[in-house]
Amino acid sequence: MAVALAAAVLSAAGPQSAAPDGGRLAAAFADVDRLMTASASQVHSPGAAWGVIVDGQLAHTAVTGYRDVAAKAPVDADTVFRIASMTKSFTAMSILKLRDEGKLSLDAEAERYVPELKGLTYPTTDAPKITVRHLLSHAAGFPEDNPWGDRQLADSDEQLSAMLRGGIPFSNAPGIAYEYSNLGFAILGRIVSNVSGTRYTDFVAANILRPLAMTSTTLEPKQVAPNRLALGYRWEDERWKEEAQLSNGSFGSMGGLLTSLRDLSRYVGVFLSAWPPHDGPETAPIRRASLREMQQVWRIAPAFVTRDPAGATQLNAGGYAYGLRVTQSCRFRHIVSHTGGLPGFGSIMLWLPDYGVGIVAFGNVTYTSWSRVTNAAMEAFVDRAGLKPRQPAPSPALTQARDAVSRLVARWDDALADSIAAENLFLDRTKERRRAEIDRLRSSVGSCSADPRAFDNVENALRGLWTMNCERGKLQIAITLAPTMPPRVQLLEVREAQRTQPSGESCAP
Repeated sequence: MAVALAAAVLSAAGPQSAAPDGGRLAAAFADVDRLMTASASQVHSPGAAWGVIVDGQLAHTAVTGYRDVAAKAPVDADTVFRIASMTKSFTAMSILKLRDEGKLSLDAEAERYVPELKGLTYPTTDAPKITVRHLLSHAAGFPEDNPWGDRQLADSDEQLSAMLRGGIPFSNAPGIAYEYSNLGFAILGRIVSNVSGTRYTDFVAANILRPLAMTSTTLEPKQVAPNRLALGYRWEDERWKEEAQLSNGSFGSMGGLLTSLRDLSRYVGVFLSAWPPHDGPETAPIRRASLREMQQVWRIAPAFVTRDPAGATQLNAGGYAYGLRVTQSCRFRHIVSHTGGLPGFGSIMLWLPDYGVGIVAFGNVTYTSWSRVTNAAMEAFVDRAGLKPRQPAPSPALTQARDAVSRLVARWDDALADSIAAENLFLDRTKERRRAEIDRLRSSVGSCSADPRAFDNVENALRGLWTMNCERGKLQIAITLAPTMPPRVQLLEVREAQRTQPSGESCAP
C-alpha cells in the first residue's frame, strides 16, 4: 500500500520528470531500509523507526528492535520517541507566528521581551545587544552548550530567571559567529510565553500541534500512553542501561518534544509544501513565505570537505536557519535538516525542497547518530527512484521569449531580433557578430527546427535553457530576461550541445 500511495503522489508532483513505477519505488524503499537497519545495529540502538516522506505524505515506514528492552516490547510506526533539539524548529515557528501577527520584531533587542536580560554585561563596549534574530540563528555569542543543556531540560521558570539575572558568559560578541546554544532557545521559549501571554507548551499545542493534527506529540513524557512510549538507553559495559526520562521545564523549548513517525512526517510535509512558491490559500500554521524563511541560511557555519570510504569527495557547506540547519552537498544544493540528541535518544529529520522528499528517523540509544546514514539513504532513494529536481514554472514571458529566440536561431531576422532584445543585448555584442556566430553554428549542425522542445532547465521564472534539434546535432540555448516591462532578452548564449551533459551534482576530485 505504501508503494501505491507514493507512486500516486509522485505522479501528481508537477515537474518531476516521470513517476517511478511501483517496482522502482519499492527498490528505493528497500535501499533505505537496508542502510537504516545496518546503522541502528552499528550504534547499538535497542529500537529504531524511520519513514520516507514524498510530497507531504508518509509514503513508507519501517521499524526494528524494542521500545522497551525488559518487556521485549517492539517498536511500531506509532511508537513515541523524544526528539530533543528538533524541538527548536517548533520554537522558531512559534516566534515567526508572533512576528507575522505583528507582536514582535526579529530585530528587536531580546531584553524588550525578557527583562532579565537587561543586566547582561557584554564582552566589549562595541558589542550590540542580543536580538531575537541572533537567538534564532545561534549568533547571540553564548558558548556552545552541548551536552550541558540536556541536563537543564526540567529546570523551573524561576531557575531560568535566576540564571539570566546572574549573567551569561560570552564566547563571542553577538552577531559575528555561529555557536550552537541551547540556552538561546530556552530564552526564545520565554519570549513566546511573555509575548503571547500563554505558557510555551500551550502556545505550541494550540498553534502548531492541533492545527496539524499532531495528536501524538507532547512535551511531557507522562502524557504518552505507556504502551506507546519508547524508553531511552545507553550502551555501556556491553549492555543497555535505561536512562531516566527527563521532565519538561523551562528548557523544553530547546529540546523537550516527543513525537511519532506519523506526526513528524506531517510537520516535515508542511515545510515541503512551501516549495516552490505558488498561489493559493494559506493553510499552514504560519505563512508559506515564513516557512521558506525558516529554511534559508541566516548564520553561516564553517564549511568542510571529507572523503568517504570509497574515496569520493564530500562537501558540507551552509549554516543555521531558524531552528533548522540548511546545507548543500556534492549531490544536493538545498538540504534542510535537524538532529536531536538527549540521554537515551537520537533522531533526525531531513528533506530536499527541490525534490519534495524527506526522511525522519528515531533511535532510543543515547545520541543515536543518524546524519551520515540518512544522507546516504536520501541519495540512494533519489537515485533508485529516478527522481529529478522540481523546477520553477517558467513565466509566460520566458516561454514566449524561448519561442521567439528559437525562430531567430533557425532563421535570423533583424526585425525579430530587435523585438526581443533588451537595450544591452546588441551593445554587449553587436547584432552582426551575434548573427555571424549563429550562422557558424548552423553551418556545423545543419538546419534546425524552429519548434523548440520543452525547457531542459528553468532556473527561475525569467531564466531558462533548452535544446534545439538540428540535422547533424543539437544547439543548446540559454536566455535571461531583463527587469523591464515587458521583459526582454538581456543575455543570450547559443552553443553546440555536448553529447553527454554533466549532471552538475558532484564535487570535483
